[in-house]
This record gives sequence, structure tokens and C-alpha cells, in this order.
Amino acid sequence: MSDDCNRTPFWQRQPRLPLEIHRFLQDRLEAALREPEARQALVWPTILGAPALRQLHPQGIPEAELWNHAVRMLQALDLPDPVAAWRTNLANRPDTAELGPTGWRPAAGWGAWGPLVSLRCGWQLAALTPLPLGERYQLAAGVSLFNHGLYHECHDALEPLWTRTDGAIKNDLQGLILLAGGYHHLQQHNLPGLLSLWEEALKRLQGREGALATPWGTVRVQTALDLTARRLDHGKHVTDGADEDAVFGSLWALDRPTWELA
Repeated sequence: MSDDCNRTPFWQRQPRLPLEIHRFLQDRLEAALREPEARQALVWPTILGAPALRQLHPQGIPEAELWNHAVRMLQALDLPDPVAAWRTNLANRPDTAELGPTGWRPAAGWGAWGPLVSLRCGWQLAALTPLPLGERYQLAAGVSLFNHGLYHECHDALEPLWTRTDGAIKNDLQGLILLAGGYHHLQQHNLPGLLSLWEEALKRLQGREGALATPWGTVRVQTALDLTARRLDHGKHVTDGADEDAVFGSLWALDRPTWELA
């Protein structure tokens, strides 16, 4: 396995999230995809759910320390005022935090899942922060989220583009969405789901020579298609009664696929 495969904590099996946690994460991601400035909504769960900070401040992170941890992340988003950003977030998303004896802590609705929410929001933020803004942002977000192993989020980024297109471009975007969906099923160890989605994805993307032209740029996916085809072939030849390690071990052992936006 190449070193690149070790750069995301999501290149491994992932737990199934409760619906409430899924909605919490989706609300913030969808906002960040619609409006780049709303990426700041990902900053606060990243900090509030961080295990080290929660251990240091079990009764709540003092506001000044919360803002201090947020400064660099917000500056990267061209938001220089953490106090204003925090107050805006609280007004728009009161389910982010609750006030404890010594400061702010995760709201009860997501606090038990704090470490995972913190990690996921942090990686979403890492995927979205450096992207070019403007008309390329949505497609660039889909590519970057895929490359960070955030396959469910990749689907959320590409679906709005899919709904606005038709013809070959719509077909190609659907192929990318299905490809990402298959890797999400891999994270859930759902063999029938991943086989079905990968098979349909490869059908849609065959004959494109690995380069999918869109109005927002060309997505190069040939290596990802080759790796997926190898996984699909392995998955189709799994024998009945094979244990989980035999089924999924080879699927994880191959390199993590990535896309390139040109």
C-alpha cells in the first residue's frame, strides 16, 4: 500500500452514524457547499469535540480559549474575527454548543459522539478550505472530499451539479457519484451495496479514457477506475461463507483511489 493511503483516517471501516448525528454533520456540510463563508460552521464542532480539549475542560472550554483555537482556521477562510464568527454560528446553529460551568461544551445531542464529529468536521474543513472559489468550487469540493476519503460528503457535493446538467455530463457525474457511493459502502462493509454501485459506475464511465470533461473542469479518474475494477472483480468471486477478513481484506489492501481536477 502506498504512503498516500495513510493520509486520511477514513480509509478504514467506519461506524454507522445515528440519524441525529448524520443530520448534524449534513447540515453543516451542505451549508459549506452552498456558501463558502459558511465553512466556518465546521470549525466549532472540530474544536468543541476534540478529545484533548474536552479532557482539559470537562465543564466547558472558556470562550477566550475557544476563540484562540479558532483563529488560524478562520483566518484561512478569510474570517478575521473569531468572536463575530462564534456569535453568528450560535445564532444560526444553536445545536452546536451549550454553556457549562466553565465555558462551552458540545450540545447534548451530539456530545457523546464528540470525537468522531470533531474528526469528521475537521477533515471536511481540511478538504474544503484550500479550494478555488467561484464556479469551480462545487466540483472541486467533490474531488477533494473523495480524495480525503469522505465519500458520503462527495456525493452531497456532486449531486447539485448532477441535477443541473444533462446528456453526457449528467451521465459522467452520475458515474462519479456511484463510484463514491460504492466506497462509502466499503466503509460500511456492505458487499452487495458496493458491488452494485461500482458495477453501474464502471458501465457509465467506460470509454471515457479516464477524463471526464465538465463546464467546471476535467476530472481525471483512470487510476481510480482501474483500482475499482480490481476490487469489483475480487468482490464478485467471494465464495459463500467466506469470513469478513477474506471478503474485505483484499479490498482495503489495494491503494486508495484518488481523482484529479484539471
